[in-house]
Amino acid sequence: MRSGDALLDHLFRRAGFGANAADLQAVAGMSYPAAVDYFVDFEKQPDDVDSKIGSPDYVSITTRGQFSPNTNIEDARQRWLFRMVHTRRPLQEKMALFWHNHFGIGYSKVAGAVGAVVGTKMMANKAGDLAGPQGHSGLLRQYALGKFRDLLIEVAKDPAMIVFLDGRTNTKAKPQENFGREVMELFTWGLGHYVESDVYAAARVFTGWNLRNVPGANANDPASYQEFLYNGAQHDTTAKTFTFPINGGANTIPARTAAAGMQDGIDFLTSLANHPETGRRLARKLWNYFVSDLEVPDPAFVEGVTNVYIQGDTDMRAVLRYILRSVWFTNTGNFNARYAWPAEFVARTIKEMGWTGFSVDTARTPLTNMGQTLFEPPNVAGWQLGRAWFGTGAMLARMNFAASVASNQKFNLARSFSATDRAQPDRVLNAMLQRLTPSAFSTSESNELIAYLNAGGPWTGSDTQMNAKAPGLARLVAGSGQYQFV
Repeated sequence: MRSGDALLDHLFRRAGFGANAADLQAVAGMSYPAAVDYFVDFEKQPDDVDSKIGSPDYVSITTRGQFSPNTNIEDARQRWLFRMVHTRRPLQEKMALFWHNHFGIGYSKVAGAVGAVVGTKMMANKAGDLAGPQGHSGLLRQYALGKFRDLLIEVAKDPAMIVFLDGRTNTKAKPQENFGREVMELFTWGLGHYVESDVYAAARVFTGWNLRNVPGANANDPASYQEFLYNGAQHDTTAKTFTFPINGGANTIPARTAAAGMQDGIDFLTSLANHPETGRRLARKLWNYFVSDLEVPDPAFVEGVTNVYIQGDTDMRAVLRYILRSVWFTNTGNFNARYAWPAEFVARTIKEMGWTGFSVDTARTPLTNMGQTLFEPPNVAGWQLGRAWFGTGAMLARMNFAASVASNQKFNLARSFSATDRAQPDRVLNAMLQRLTPSAFSTSESNELIAYLNAGGPWTGSDTQMNAKAPGLARLVAGSGQYQFV
C-alpha cells in the first residue's frame, strides 16, 4: 500500500516487505529520519509476532497434526513467512534474510547428519521453546544489527554451521579445512587476501570447536539436541602463522595451552571481522540488497560504509542507519532498482493483496519453484541473486502465485474500492496501483490494463463486474515485470 510519500514507500519495500494500512499507521506523521530510526531501532517494538500465529486476523498456517516449527522444517518455513508478513520489526526480519544468504546453511545436509528433529532445531528452534540452543535463524535475528564480529563468532559456534561445514570432525590429528576456508572466502574479506597455507592454519585454529550430543529417548524426541563444545583435548596447541597480521599485530597466533586454545579462534575471527576489506565486502553486498541490483556499487558508497563499519567497531546498526539515510538510498533513480527475492515477493504480495482465509503454507511450493526454499540455500555461498532469479519457470511461478492470492482474495479485493473509484475503469486501475506498489507502467501498458477492465461489456462498476475484474487486475499487476522490483 502506498503512503503518498514515495521515499517512505521505498523504505518499506527495501527495509521491510512492503506495507499495509497498519504498517503505515505506525509511522504516520514521522519525518523520514524518524522513520529510519523506527526501522533501525526495532527493539523498541515488541517481538510478539509468533503469538499471533493462528489468530483470525492474521494470515493462516496449515497444520498437519500439531504445528511444531521448532521440530518440523515445513512448519518452520511457515513461521518465517508469517513473521515476514506480520512482524512489527521489519528490518530485523529483512536482515535475518540477508544473513541467511550470507551464511548459507542448508537444512538437508544438517538433517542428513543429525536427523530431522534435531536438524530442524539446529535451524529454527526458538530460544526457550525447547531444550538446547536457539536455531540458526534465531541467531541471525538476534544479531541482525549487532556487531558483525559478535555475529561471526557466534556463527562459528553455531551447531548448524559446525555440522554443515564438517566442524564435528575437526581434530588436532586431522584438521578440517572447510570452515577456515569459507570464513575467509565468503563470510569476511573474500578471495585474493589469503593463500592455501592460511587455510591450513585456520583449520588448526578451530580444532576442538566441536559438538556435544544430548540424546533424548529416541531420534524423534524434541528433548534431544546438540550444542557447541570446545574440546581442549582435540585442539592443536602449537603456534599458527598466517600471511597477514592477526589483530594488527604479528602474523603468528602464539602457542597456547589446550585450556586456553579457544582464544585462537576468537583472535582469528576478530582479526577478519575488524579488517577494512571485510567492511568493503559487506558494503558491496549491502549495496545490492538495499540500493541497486542494476548499477555496480559506487566506490564512495563502499568507502563510506566501510568507514562507518570500522569506526563503529563493526556495528551493523550504525551501518544500516548510514545507508538508509544516504544520498544513494534516497536517490529516486534507485527506487525499484533491485530484483525482489522470492521470499520478498511472496510476503509483499500477501501484505498488499490481503490474507483473509489464505495460508502461508500455500506459498511453500511456489517459493521453491521461484528458486528460494527457506532454510535451503543451494550452497554455502547462498543463492544467485539479481537477474538469476528470473528464468521462465521462476517467473511463471511468480505469476501463478499472484493469481492464487488474487483468486483467494477476490471478494475482499472487490469490496475495497470506493463508489468513486469503481465508477470508471481508469479510477479502478489507479486505486489498485495505490494498493499494490509496482514501478511505473508506461502509458501503453496502463491502456492495456484499462482495456482488460473494459473487455466483456460496458463498464458499470457493479458488484458482479468488480468480483470478476478486481482479482484479475490484481493478478496482472502483481504478475507484471514492474512488480518484480523493490
